[in-house]
Parts: sequence; C-alpha cells; structure tokens
Amino acid sequence: MGLFDKLKSALRKTTNLLRTDVRDLFKAGEILDEEKLEEFHRGLITSDMGVVAAGEVIDELRQQFGGRTIIPAEIWALVKSNLKSQLKGDGDVTWDVNDACSPLKLASDGPTVILVCGVNGVGKTTSIAKLANYLTKAGKKVVLAAGDTFRAAAIEQLTMWSQRIGCTIVTKEHGADPASVAFEGCQKGVELGADIVLIDTAGRLQTQQNLMQELTKIHRVIGKAIPGAPHESLLVLDATTGQNGLSQASKFSEAAHCTGIVLAKLDGTAKGGVVVAIRKQMGIPVKYVGVGEQMDDLQLFSPDDFVEALIAEA
Repeated sequence: MGLFDKLKSALRKTTNLLRTDVRDLFKAGEILDEEKLEEFHRGLITSDMGVVAAGEVIDELRQQFGGRTIIPAEIWALVKSNLKSQLKGDGDVTWDVNDACSPLKLASDGPTVILVCGVNGVGKTTSIAKLANYLTKAGKKVVLAAGDTFRAAAIEQLTMWSQRIGCTIVTKEHGADPASVAFEGCQKGVELGADIVLIDTAGRLQTQQNLMQELTKIHRVIGKAIPGAPHESLLVLDATTGQNGLSQASKFSEAAHCTGIVLAKLDGTAKGGVVVAIRKQMGIPVKYVGVGEQMDDLQLFSPDDFVEALIAEA
C-alpha cells in the first residue's frame, strides 16, 4: 500500500465509527438545525477529538450553514478545512512527506539529538526502532542510545533492532545511569559523524517524581554533551488510550520540554480524533504516526492527508 492508503487503513476504525454516527445526518435538501449539529458534535466527541476541537467545528458549521438547506459536499468541505487548520496550528510549516527529516529541527553542525520519552507500555522502544529505520532508509546515519536501563529487555530489543537496521547502538549494563548512556550516545554520534542520535528512556508514570526528575537530568546532561541539544524531544503516545493518554502525558512535556509527538498504534483504535485533541490541548504537533505493526509502518504526519483519510467515507 502507498502511504495514504496505509493511513486510511489505520484510521478505518475511527472512520467507521464516525460514519456510523453521522451516516444519515447530512441529507441533501434538509435543514441544518441544532439537533443535527448536536448529534454531529457527539460523533466527533466519540472519536476522542475533545470538546474544544469538536466545538470549533460545530461553531463554524453553525455560523456558515445553520438554518440553511444542506448541501453535503459543502458541509464536508468545511469540516475538512476546519480540522486541517486546527491540526496545523498557527504558523506551522507544512512538512514535505517525501523528506523524513522535514518535521525535525536539525542541528546546524554535528548530529541532531532526539530524546524520546513516554509512559509505560505505549510502544516507545518499538517506535524508536521504527523511527531509526525510517531515517536510515532516508539516507541518514543514525546512532541509538539504549537509555532504558531499567528494563533489561528494552536494551536487548533495541540492540536487535539496531542490527536489523544496520545502525550503531550505545548500551550499558542493566541498571546503569541512563544519563551516562545518553552522554556516551552523543559522544559516539560526534565521533562517527552521525546525522541523528536517538536516545531511548525508561517508561515512567507522570506521578513518579523521582523518575520525572531523572528525565530532566537526562535532558540537562545531553546539553552538556552537545550544546543546544536535544534538538528534538519527542513524546510517544498510545493512540488507543485516547484522552486518557493525553492527560497522563502533560507532565512529560514539562520535564522533557517536548517538541513533538510520535503517535503509536493509530491502526488499533477508534479514537483517532485524539490527534486533533493533542494539537489543541498540548500545543505541540504530531510529527510521526505508527500505522501498523511492521518496521516500515511509521510515517511522517500530514494534517491534510490525515483529515482526508479520516473523512474519506463519512
């Protein structure tokens, strides 16, 4: 499948849910009244789009078409336009879907360092491997740093993936100081003339204050290894948890100064509308999305493609 087809397939559960809720709602020739608007609002909320984002769609529909005869094509065109605008945010650059690095703030000199964090069980280590594979296939020289020293299996898992991908990995023994792994990963990136250094961290809950402080320490140590780093701090979220994952993750943005989201498991959820909620509530963009279980099933996030795929069959 092509990139758009993979995205459309990943969003099928959300699209089907939305289509079921609004299938008979906007019929040509009928009047767009408050009852129809309220029902559509409920449908958007069911997709975990969030009250604020859904409310903006409804407000514009009411303003433009409320009390008027329904022309379905015009209704859906406005819905798509509104959602695309919300996802792009103010002043966001539209990324080049053919350039794997276009969402990233690249270092002007030396390796670009990317710190990756997230709560337990979101698919963080797998997402890092997918991102390393994605960037390597785009011709970038990647170094991995296995900073999740709390879970021994994470080190083994990332090492296995590095061998498959063909990139260098920096590891230490189970229980080692993760900040030292991050520091050595940065050094190795400089030594090898790498383009990208990807640093894994242990999964943690936002309520574990000592671990959140550790994350802040890792961020600080990276800056000592390479001034100005990390250039990106990506938070991995599990799309299947919807709004719950979003509320859990807010503290991560404070501790790690998150610059973007990697949304994992988009193919496993009917709550794909959470992408819009993330943009509205956290104020940071989704940069990459996981659209399947295979290594190649990670792609750059395109607001335009996302909305077209989401509303394709509604």
